Amino acid sequence: MATPLDLQEQEQLDQLKSFWKQYGNLITWTLTLALGGFAAWNGWNWWQREQAGKASAMFDELERVALAADAERSARVFADLKERFPRTLYAQQGAVLAGKVQADKGQADAALASLAWAGDNAGEAELRVIARLRAAGLLLDKKQYEGALAQLDAAAASGSAKEFEALIADRRGDVLQAQGKKDEARKAYEAAYKTMADTLDY
Repeated sequence: MATPLDLQEQEQLDQLKSFWKQYGNLITWTLTLALGGFAAWNGWNWWQREQAGKASAMFDELERVALAADAERSARVFADLKERFPRTLYAQQGAVLAGKVQADKGQADAALASLAWAGDNAGEAELRVIARLRAAGLLLDKKQYEGALAQLDAAAASGSAKEFEALIADRRGDVLQAQGKKDEARKAYEAAYKTMADTLDY
């Protein structure tokens, strides 16, 4: 048998009912939103891990065909990787790797397209600089000197160009030398020498 509440308990119960009547909906919605946000965050993290896992498997396949020096298959795998997972680091590294294989096989235009994609889309500044340095080398081989210098300018403008300063200056010297601009080339080589680490033989 239930015992009747004393006056103080009845007053506390009435206050609780009044509080819940005033703030109950707000508390319920706040908890619902917090739990929904937590579930969405977990779902997003799971999806990211799932995407990274699939992209990693495709990048492994790209590495395998790159080791076999199969330019056609590496181009197909990279195209698939780029289409399905363009925002992943695997796609960005895959562009540089595919560009290397294509360049080694004499497919300069295809390599330039892969490297251009990496130069424009890579999230990491280092990858963008590497892609542009390689593209500048290919353009130099094709005697497209202005295009090579434009790639080097874009590489130098990158946020992490400081660590690549010597390589950019050295490649600039190569382009200027090929253009017959010997004085400018010498200045570029001197700049490369000054910024190169003392441990390197230049």
